[in-house]
Amino acid sequence: MPGTGGLTVVDTPDFPPSWRPIALACEAQLAACRAAPRADWTYLSPPALLEPGERTGRYRLGADELLVGADGRSVISMEDLAVALLDEAERPRHRRCRFTVAY
Repeated sequence: MPGTGGLTVVDTPDFPPSWRPIALACEAQLAACRAAPRADWTYLSPPALLEPGERTGRYRLGADELLVGADGRSVISMEDLAVALLDEAERPRHRRCRFTVAY
């Protein structure tokens, strides 16, 4: 999370406990990718809120921190997350690293 010195969303007090197991599994998955010296991988981390919505084809890219808009929200539609994922597959820009997307 931006400006927290490495705090992840799962460690915040408002994070839903029922989502904790999947979030921790995702953290472990990213750690496994980073630990594989010869693997060619890309890891897309979604924003804090991912819901069905409109496909706009627009999004912002980030690196290793949660993207948050001027309104304080971290959100993207599932449709635009899919666009971002396909854009990366067609034109790789994040090999051997994690990237994030949001509006």
